[in-house]
Amino acid sequence: MSLVTPLMNLNERPPVKFVSGKGSWLQDSEGRRYLDFIQGWAVNCLGHSPSVLVEAISSQASRLMTPSPAYHSETTLALADRLRACSGFDQVNLVNSGAEANEAAIKLTRKWGAQNKGGAFRIITFENGFHGRTLATMSACGKPAFDALYEPKVPGFDRVPFNDLAAVEAAISKDTVAIMLEPIQGEGGVVAATECFLQGLRALADEHQLLLVFDEVQTGIGRTGELFAYQLFGVTPDVITLGKGLGGGIAIAAMLAKNHCCCFEPGDQGSTFGGNPLSAAAANAVLDIVANPTFLAQAQANGAALRRVLEQVSQRFGLGEVRGQGLLLALNTHGSSTVDAFQLEAACFELGLLVNGLRHNLLRVMAALNFTVEELQLFEQRLIQGIEQLLAEKD
Repeated sequence: MSLVTPLMNLNERPPVKFVSGKGSWLQDSEGRRYLDFIQGWAVNCLGHSPSVLVEAISSQASRLMTPSPAYHSETTLALADRLRACSGFDQVNLVNSGAEANEAAIKLTRKWGAQNKGGAFRIITFENGFHGRTLATMSACGKPAFDALYEPKVPGFDRVPFNDLAAVEAAISKDTVAIMLEPIQGEGGVVAATECFLQGLRALADEHQLLLVFDEVQTGIGRTGELFAYQLFGVTPDVITLGKGLGGGIAIAAMLAKNHCCCFEPGDQGSTFGGNPLSAAAANAVLDIVANPTFLAQAQANGAALRRVLEQVSQRFGLGEVRGQGLLLALNTHGSSTVDAFQLEAACFELGLLVNGLRHNLLRVMAALNFTVEELQLFEQRLIQGIEQLLAEKD
């Protein structure tokens, strides 16, 4: 059963309408509450409608929402300074979505290649990678479902296996300008790059005069327990992209780059709503909380606790490994026992728990960074109930 609406049929949605949310909880139009461990696909890093975000947005909306990108605003400049200071990058391009940030990174690397590397334009990307849904970012993706869509794709992307340094080296040519990847593939199955692989990419980029681009749209802003995932691996890219958690539920994203590759000039890149004061106020409010070392330490503790719960559930039912980092985790539901993750997502929904079936064998969890002990206990109870129901139906 589904709702009949004028919305284009882009997603399969259950027939409920959510009307409010607070913290780890959503409520539908019938008054039923759901424990949300998806949080907008890793968007609501502080949960639904946190008071600090509501207050920041309300205060900014009463003063100035957007003067157009033709003019500076105090709030936007404050965010740019904040991102530069906490990231170690030099310049910031504020946009609206992760896909737009990645599109900006593609443009920047290609212009840099035109100016500094004899017109080099090809970018090495990875199988099962995901960078967004613009035509160029879909072309950069390694998602098999995109292969036949919207042909012809944007040329200039060379796709190689993830965590395979030899394949990357073999793909480098005189026309290669950059290597672009997620430190942890989210849509690709919550698969982390190895530290050795990322260090090898940095070395190859330096050796061949390439730019290294990290797509941290899903991994950034505390999701892995560090403010940025690259800090986990001790490898600094030349360009980084952010989105999702940056606005805590408000649409804002960013591309950050080191000075040596910042080659945009006026007119090269733009965005009507990019970095408007309203969204910038939201991002500043998020960073007030998430960039605090005490908060990050608690997020790390929450990530470790959630991993323990998933591992215990897996052991109890004979399922598979838990993969990922921090609060970007996935449970392999195929082990000595087998549970279909899509069916488990549906069963949990009926029990009032929101989780994400990513593959038939993978259940992804992207909770708020600040969930409570009681909420984690309830998550465990409802997940166990869902698994037990499915296993009982198979007997």
